[in-house]
Order: sequence, then C-alpha cells, then structure tokens
Amino acid sequence: MKDLELKLFANDIRQTLIGALACKGGGHIGGTLSICDLLAVLYGGAMRCRPEEPDWEGRDYLVCSKGHAAPAVYCALALKGFFPKEWLDELNKGGTHLPGHSDRCKVPGIDATTGSLGQGLSIACGIAHGLKIQNKGQNVFCITGDGENDEGQIWEAAAYAANYRLDHLVMFLDWNKKQIDGWNDEVMQLGDLAEKYKSFGWNTCKVNGQDVAGLRREIRRVTENHNGKPTMVLLDTVKGAGISCVEMIENNHCIGVPQKLAKQCLDELAQTRAGLLEEWEAGV
Repeated sequence: MKDLELKLFANDIRQTLIGALACKGGGHIGGTLSICDLLAVLYGGAMRCRPEEPDWEGRDYLVCSKGHAAPAVYCALALKGFFPKEWLDELNKGGTHLPGHSDRCKVPGIDATTGSLGQGLSIACGIAHGLKIQNKGQNVFCITGDGENDEGQIWEAAAYAANYRLDHLVMFLDWNKKQIDGWNDEVMQLGDLAEKYKSFGWNTCKVNGQDVAGLRREIRRVTENHNGKPTMVLLDTVKGAGISCVEMIENNHCIGVPQKLAKQCLDELAQTRAGLLEEWEAGV
C-alpha cells in the first residue's frame, strides 16, 4: 500500500474499532487507538500473511503482548478478510468469537493468547528461537505497552533475546505515556527506554507512532538489518491517537463508549477520511 492508502486503512481500523466498542458499550479505547497506524502498516504489506490461510507456515508472526489492545488487531484482521466483519458486533460477549483479549484458539490470525501483561515478549522470544533453530527467516513482531515494561518478565525476555541473537525479532513499544493508573512517571518512572534496551544488547530506534510513512521506512530498515541483535522500535504515540475527543479524556485507558461519544468519534473520523480522499483526488 502507498502512504495515503495506509492512512485510509488506519482510519478504517479506528472507525471499525469505535463501532465494535460501541456495540459492547465500552472497552480499552486509549491503547487500542494508539497502535492503529502500526497495524495499518503491518497488515498493509510490511508483514507476510495470508488472510485465506491464517496458519500459513511461511507467515510472519505478531504477538500483541498488550492483550487488552486486541480489539484493534481484530479490526485489522476483519478488514483484511481473516474472518467476517459481523463478528466484531460480538466483541467480548460470552460464547461468541472475539474475547476482550487476544485468543489464539478462537480468532483466525491471532498467533498468541495474551492478556496477562509482561508475558507476550517471552512468547515472541520462544517463537523467534524456534524459527531460528529451524533456519526459517520469518519475522516475529511483538507489541508491548509502556506500562507493561514495569514488569520484570519483560526484562528477562529482553536478556534472553539478546543472548540467543534473535535478530528476526522486532518489538514495538507503544510509548503513549500513560497506563491504567495514570501517567507513567507517576506510577513507575521508566527512564530512557531506548538506552535500557541498548544496554541489554538490542538495536533500538525511535519513530513517530502515528506517522505511517516513517513506520513503513523503519520497519523495512530493521527487518533487513540482521546483525545478530533483536530490535526495539520505540513508538512515540498519544493514548487515544487519531480521535481528538478521546485524546482529551484524562484517563481513557478503559471507558464507556455510549452512543453520543461513538457518534462524536465517527463524525471526526468521517471528516478525516474526507480530507484524505481529497488528497487522493488531488494526487498528493
């Protein structure tokens, strides 16, 4: 996809996400919106996958360690054709297809069940190490939250990945500055995360997490640079990104999404889409 197509795809993910959360009545909105641009780039061509064959052996793998952001991943998968879009109306309803957190056994296209924060990077390390032993060259992508990096298991996994030279492992750290209990610096100061991962033996870089062009360039660069080290991409993001009325909510980690708020969000996204289409027609 071209950059403008990726922007439209990210907007579609957000629009679909708001619809799904409104059907449920609410949910984890802030940290799902902040990764929509990344998901658009990954599923827009950066990640090898086959919607018609979710378990294709040659695919790249995605582990969404911040499992509460699964609804955004579900929306990307549905839009790509991994499963019917109608499933999204059942989000987090008992006995249906899409639980609130990632579930490998229920959702086509989900590679790891996550939700207990801190565990996803370990799972990604296991997948990457297994592929390396088999001399397979697939990439393993992992999305972690910044608050999740408070967890000790994350740093054990970071040491493991460096020790075993898992250079097909790329971790995206969603640095949206907030977690469930407030601002990161108020809960647990994380310091310079890029320098921390570098000290563990990782390649590190920082990119605007809402810039699809920058994301695409950086993902291409890091997946072509196999120097014996795993890579951490620090995504500079905003919690609730892409919808200003959500960004302005002080604690938007997990909130109710009544019809009034949903309409406000969808109206803003419709305006964003109209602007992008104008750019398309103008050949920008």
